[in-house]
Amino acid sequence: MIQSRRPTLVTGVAGFIGSHVAHAMLGAGLDVVGVDRMGDDVDAPNRVKRLARLKGHTQFEWVHLDCADGDRMGSLFRANRFERVVHLAAESSVQYSIEAPADCLRSNIEGFLNILEGCRDIGVEHLVYASSAAVYGANESLPCRETDPVDRPLTLYGASKRSNELMAHVYGTMHGVPSTGLRFFNVYGPWCRSDATLYQFVQRIESGEPIRIFNHGNHTRDFTFIDDIVKGVLRVADRAPSSDGKVPWGIYNIGTGKAVGLMRFVNCIEGALGCKADIELLPLQSGDVVDSCADVSALHRDTGYSPTTSIESGVAQFVEWYRSTLAAGSDYGRPASVPVC
Repeated sequence: MIQSRRPTLVTGVAGFIGSHVAHAMLGAGLDVVGVDRMGDDVDAPNRVKRLARLKGHTQFEWVHLDCADGDRMGSLFRANRFERVVHLAAESSVQYSIEAPADCLRSNIEGFLNILEGCRDIGVEHLVYASSAAVYGANESLPCRETDPVDRPLTLYGASKRSNELMAHVYGTMHGVPSTGLRFFNVYGPWCRSDATLYQFVQRIESGEPIRIFNHGNHTRDFTFIDDIVKGVLRVADRAPSSDGKVPWGIYNIGTGKAVGLMRFVNCIEGALGCKADIELLPLQSGDVVDSCADVSALHRDTGYSPTTSIESGVAQFVEWYRSTLAAGSDYGRPASVPVC
């Protein structure tokens, strides 16, 4: 576990992955400054709830800030002299990047540039940032390897994440900023976005509504439980890439290395809920990748990363959390009344 003398910056701290990462760091005794713009999209009410879990920690400082605000981001870096930065803030919805491309580029390109500039300004020890499996785009080789071509993205979101990787390489080459990009694969678990596939499926099945399955269910995905992701992020944060005669720049896949069929995923949900789903099969959706699976051998080799949560266990833990939030009277991402099957 990383031990820091200066605070760690976590951006997107009220988001799904960011809140879990910050919570783990605080639990390890680290000082964390968390940044989030708290946008007004569908996830806005849930960000408030995730943030509330962090505000009780004395070693946590909350800053309401958009990473695309260059002046304020620069001031934040200079005031805190962060030792490490974990940059998870982004416009992460593939569908939204299709509907609002300018917003996607402002968040994912302009915001990331400000992070790089801040890291260069203060000489940060290590920048860890969120890339995505979406960079692989039309690549048909499975499992996806970090050495595979990534020059045919299918969405602007995927293109923006590949741009982040290239921008980080430039700052490593020109300014010596040590960075590691993590290509996340289908992260799921408690406190996820309420528009996430797992959340939507559970909510609809319990309320008796049909779930929509694209490509007639012929998808595979590398579903990775949030606890495993957090362990991987912390291990990477503690291991800055070497600058010994090389560009201090690295890229890792972070997933399970196991492809799970979408219908098996649905069966796991049905088993955890104890009821069957009403399924509506639809054609392939624009921008969707048919199959996705990560080769995580490089991350395992360099950090010992080894995910341990099976899809059955992970889905069951999510359902337990989901039902406990309902029992506690939380309105986290749900209608006022949701019947239980």
